[in-house]
Parts: sequence; structure tokens; C-alpha cells
Amino acid sequence: MTDPFFQPVSAMELARFAGVPTFMRLPGMTLDHARIAEVDIGLVGIPWDGGTTNRPGARHGPRQLRDYSTMIRAMNPVTGVAPFAMMNCADLGDVAPNPVDIEDTLDRVASFYTDLTARGIIPLTAGGDHLTTLPVLRALAKSGPLGLIQFDSHTDLFDSYFGGHKFTHGTPFRRAVEEGLVDPKRFVQVGIRGTAYNTEDIEWGEAQGIRIIRIEELFDRGIGDVMAEVRGIVGDAPTYCTYDIDFVDPTFAPGTGTPEIGGPNSFQAQQVIREMSGINLVGADLVEVSPPFDASGGTAWLGISLMFELLCVLAQAVDARR
Repeated sequence: MTDPFFQPVSAMELARFAGVPTFMRLPGMTLDHARIAEVDIGLVGIPWDGGTTNRPGARHGPRQLRDYSTMIRAMNPVTGVAPFAMMNCADLGDVAPNPVDIEDTLDRVASFYTDLTARGIIPLTAGGDHLTTLPVLRALAKSGPLGLIQFDSHTDLFDSYFGGHKFTHGTPFRRAVEEGLVDPKRFVQVGIRGTAYNTEDIEWGEAQGIRIIRIEELFDRGIGDVMAEVRGIVGDAPTYCTYDIDFVDPTFAPGTGTPEIGGPNSFQAQQVIREMSGINLVGADLVEVSPPFDASGGTAWLGISLMFELLCVLAQAVDARR
């Protein structure tokens, strides 16, 4: 039987617009909570965008995602997955950032996720800009490099910005490969598009063995075929998924720092996640939702809906390892 404590508050009992919002109306817990050892999957916010090079605002993403998450229900009617019945899930709050120090914030995030990993809690994260993924990987990859699936319109493989600065939201996966956090032969990027500064990022990534799938290839081949290749690349070993909301076309997700036209629609954005069923996922994130650039809140609603899809495939992965 499922534990009532870990079940979301039902809209049949408390109206969606009432109460203090937590991710998907789950119990809010700190790491010193008496029942923290019972948590299987922890939803965490990283409200920080200190790596942003142009349009800031993703620091406000986790708060708006929590607000819009009151619309999420208990079951995925397409896949049949009911994650809250399968796993004990909880909102574990936000990592406290240092808004004036990039590397201190990275250390804070890595420390928080190292604690989660030691407790056996699988993280599902709401960013924050894409640099926030780097310290999460630092914590999760302590026992060896991970596979990585990245849905994005940008590679984030540049070496540096503004005369040698190594930590921006355009560099995290260059650092992750260099630090041995990610196996480049088990690293695939899907949806890359947009105008470019140059080809440095693509050339470096391909030289490491990273599989870079441009949006044109995704549309030409179709989601099913491409995602079959993705599953083959990462194999059965532990894998992380990072999902930048700018993977989705800005018609559907305008509230992001660096939108690029020509992307998937909101249904296709769900499909790619569902095609990850069966992958040995050890964590996932949804990043770069920037509320100031979408007054309607539609980007946050799409973002939290995609986080629910990620939660479903994470729950399947945890269940398969038991």
C-alpha cells in the first residue's frame, strides 16, 4: 500500500489555488526531517542564474514551477505510470545559492547533492540556468562517469567566455567531460540548432565522441528512430538526463534565456521523454525556465508538465533497479 504521507494533496480536498505550493503538492521536507530516509525521489530547486551570459531570470524558475505544479495529477494516462504510487516522492526545497559568487554556489549545490546521493535519494531538479547541472553531476558521478542525454538547442560545450571565464551556462558540459563526470562515448545531444559564433563547440564535442543530433536530423528521421539510437548510445549503465526548456520551440516556451526558432512542439517535447523508458536513469533536471520572459506562465506550465514526464521515467528506472 502507498503511504498517505507521501501522496500529493488532492484537488478534491484542497483547491489548487489554496495552500502553500510545493512541487506537485508533495510533502515539503528538509534533509533533517524524521522521515527523510524513506524518500526515493527528491524534487529540488536550484534558484540561480549566475552563469547566464545574456537574459537572466531563470533564478525565478523553481518558484513559478512549484506554483504551476498544482495542476499536476497522479497518473500518466499514456504510459500508465503513477509515480506517486510507485515511489515515495517529496519536495526537498531549494539549494541556497550565493548570488554573488559562482564557484561558491557550485560548491553549495555539489555538497547538497552529495548528501542526497549518500542517502540514496534520486534527484529531479528544477533550475536555474544550465550551469547548475555541472555541480549535480559532480555529486552523482563520484563513483564513475555517467552517460548523459541532453535535450537542448545549444551544445553548451564552449571552453570559455569573456576572455577565459570557464563557468557559464554555455560551458557546463565541456567541464563535465574534462572532469571525468560524463563518458563522452555515452553522451548524446538532441535538438541542436540556431545561429552560431563558430564551430568550436561542435568540433570539440565530435572529437571527444559526443553524438550531436541537430534538429534537422530529429525531424527527418523521426522521434522514435532517433530515440532508439539514444537508448543504444547510453546502454544499460547509469545515465543522467538534462532538459533545457529551450529545446522546445519558443512558440510554446518563450520564457527562456536564449530561445531558438525551429524546435519541437509541446507534444514532441513529451514524446522524447517517454521514449527514455527503460534507460537506467539516476537523475534528471529541467532548466532555463525564465518567468520574466513569459508573463502568461505558459512556459512554466510546459516545464512542470515535462518534469512530471521525467518523474515517470525516473520512477520506472528506480523500480527496475530494486
